[in-house]
Amino acid sequence: MTEQATGAHHPQPRARTGGQPSATVEHVTGAQSLIRSLEEVGADTVFGLPGGCILPAYDPLMDSTRVRHILVRHEQGAGHAATGYAQATGKVGVCMVTSGPGATNLVTPIADAAMDSVPMVAITGQVASSAIGTDAFQEADICGITMPITKHNFLVTRAEDIAHTIAEAFHIASTGRPGPVLVDIAKDALQARTTFSWPPTMDLPGYRPVTKPHAKQIREAAKLITQSKRPVLYVGGGVLKAGATAELKVLAELTGAPVTTTLMALGAFPDSHPLHVGMPGMHGSVTAVTALQKADLIVALGARFDDRVTGKLDSFAPYAKIVHADIDPAEIGKNRTADVPIVGDAREVLADLVQAVQAEHTEGNTGDYSAWWKDLNRWRETYPLGYDLPDDGSLSPQQVIQRIGRLAPEGTIFTAGVGQHQMWAAHFIDYEQPATWLNSGGAGTMGYAVPAAMGAKAGAPDRTVWAIDGDGCFQMTNQELTTCALNNIPIKVAVINNGALGMVRQWQTLFYNQRYSNTVLHSGPDADGTPARGTRVPDFVKLSEAMGCYSIRCEDPADLDKVIEEANSVNDRPVVIDFIVHEDAMVWPMVAAGTSNDEVQAARGVRPDFGDNEDD
Repeated sequence: MTEQATGAHHPQPRARTGGQPSATVEHVTGAQSLIRSLEEVGADTVFGLPGGCILPAYDPLMDSTRVRHILVRHEQGAGHAATGYAQATGKVGVCMVTSGPGATNLVTPIADAAMDSVPMVAITGQVASSAIGTDAFQEADICGITMPITKHNFLVTRAEDIAHTIAEAFHIASTGRPGPVLVDIAKDALQARTTFSWPPTMDLPGYRPVTKPHAKQIREAAKLITQSKRPVLYVGGGVLKAGATAELKVLAELTGAPVTTTLMALGAFPDSHPLHVGMPGMHGSVTAVTALQKADLIVALGARFDDRVTGKLDSFAPYAKIVHADIDPAEIGKNRTADVPIVGDAREVLADLVQAVQAEHTEGNTGDYSAWWKDLNRWRETYPLGYDLPDDGSLSPQQVIQRIGRLAPEGTIFTAGVGQHQMWAAHFIDYEQPATWLNSGGAGTMGYAVPAAMGAKAGAPDRTVWAIDGDGCFQMTNQELTTCALNNIPIKVAVINNGALGMVRQWQTLFYNQRYSNTVLHSGPDADGTPARGTRVPDFVKLSEAMGCYSIRCEDPADLDKVIEEANSVNDRPVVIDFIVHEDAMVWPMVAAGTSNDEVQAARGVRPDFGDNEDD
């Protein structure tokens, strides 16, 4: 078995091997073995929804004092909650649902977790083993369906295989490049009698993730860093997954190279640090986008050169040599050829790079980046992130999000849906610590924010958790507010309500001659031309109150701070604020899809002028 999904694995009988700690053998059902296994691997929270085929597991779950089950309102909510829990805590997130439609409702959050390398174990019920393949009631081949989007998956048809399969699933999910693992268990395996002992013997002969980088490659990378004139540390989410933020800071300060953190890596390096030049990509800062384009060396750490960062790939960073370090060898060279490929865990790579660069310095080889920083600082001063307030005195969505960030308690975790509000939250909230920014980066999943916030708050109950959501995203998964209200999970939700699918509308404004086909979420302006009542269907305040939340509407900038502080003061139930914002606000900077990053626009119709002297 490799790092990538290898299809359904049918566990075979195995004998216990020597060297294992002695364990007491218990006589149990397969369902009891499942719950006991979850306890032993340290799963303290499971998000799920019962149904016929998984029902045998829910009976012993009722007796567990170590596993908290949170009953969601939709299986998609269970999957995103498990992801939010994992991203906030660093532990494996767990969700459990039944067969057929219950399992297929997990496909989106599983794909989301795969794209963003989130450690998650999804447990699904399956029809009895004798009925598999007969199109039985609520049967779905969930192993086949999820084969391309899981790191690995298992079909379990024997009770005696449950314990070691759960142990293997958690090991695979949390080691190497993290990712989702699915365990599909036939109903008769849950009902059958077996024995339980812990720890079980794991048998994963083909699974050997490489974590220690090759010393020669590290030395080559260090030489390039000290020889380059225009280096950039391009930091991806892998640095957060590896817990390598302290090592990153040491390397950055040792070299003096600029740092850019991707959407998935926000918080890996403090936004306020003078070496930080912002987020790269389609909506990245002008300085970050241009730094990568003009660089003569890019040191990619736990990043994958995805299209949202590179723009048109064949014109990306034309002058740069590439050092690419990643735990997953399949990522290296996939999109951009690496001059120095390094396979290894980001924490070990960074620690070794620090030592190698120090050795270069000892030999008198230090990089001179003074001219580079002169350019970078000029770009930062000339093209800072910013926004204009609406002429009509209505709420600016950027200002709303910026004030939420400024007024949030220390250590607040922010989740975001997908779209304009996601980009504004990335730009206008300062991320100084790891695991404070959770979003759906690779899949771009609308509806992520509310259940992910629920999972994050369940995993970190002492932290404030704000979900920054759009009115389109909010209408996909807001039913989980009921789950939050009933389970004492007091998240705070900011609905950035512009009455439209905002990012799609922005593209229609820019590329489709302002023809707004199917992006308006309300009935349009009232008879007198005012849009006020159009944004009240549904009425988010009434809807949220009906689900047990404290809810407020805000549409006057003069009330903004007061409303946010009111929300921060309520901690006995979920809070929802319906912010009625101007519908024409746009996300800038922007690189249009399919174009070169050289064509970045700082604002509509504003192309940065970098001068001829920087094009060499």
